[in-house]
Amino acid sequence: MSREFDLLVFDWDGTLMDSVRSIVDCTRAAMIDADLEPRPESEIREAIGMGLFDAFVGFYPGIDAARYEIVVERYRHHWLSNYKDHSDLFPGVRATLETLVESGHRLAIATAKSRKGLERELAKTGLLDLVRATRTVDEAPPKPDPTMLLGLMDELGVPPSRTLMIGDTTFDLDMAQNAGTAAVGVLCGSHTHAVLRGRQPLACLERVAELPHWLAERGAAEEIAR
Repeated sequence: MSREFDLLVFDWDGTLMDSVRSIVDCTRAAMIDADLEPRPESEIREAIGMGLFDAFVGFYPGIDAARYEIVVERYRHHWLSNYKDHSDLFPGVRATLETLVESGHRLAIATAKSRKGLERELAKTGLLDLVRATRTVDEAPPKPDPTMLLGLMDELGVPPSRTLMIGDTTFDLDMAQNAGTAAVGVLCGSHTHAVLRGRQPLACLERVAELPHWLAERGAAEEIAR
């Protein structure tokens, strides 16, 4: 397998975790509780991954602080009460990550989730033992700001040229570009192939489970070129 990249940084929701449906439903429930006109599903899907504040400000330009606090509180209430256990890892994710670790890659996560939420998900899914470092919106500005990715590279001592970002949204790909790293899009989450291709990632894969094969093929092509 290619070792072109030493550090592989994954988004969480829509990339490793099949949670987009739950996030959409939870968001709409929170909007209704806050007496806000629910936004269309397509609009909510497009905002997944950018952080709650930026998402709700985008949904409701000019929203006042009090209403924002209400809708966020209702989102968290519904998520913890009704939706947090409705999502599972995409098929093959754990086996894929194990394969990548065995091949010498270091794995990290950069997500719009809270620290508490990510720790809960890592414990639930059993992936904590495979991940070397993580960043959430509790420690850094939301994507596409590069701070999460820059922090992970600094912590693990890996330069941008040896780092690959993997995510399902343009926010992930834009963060990678802003941090000076390569990126791969996956089509199992929020944003479409056409939208992701517009950011010119190295590839758009159907799911994370295809990543080891893609890395191997890329390495083989480089060997032939030499």
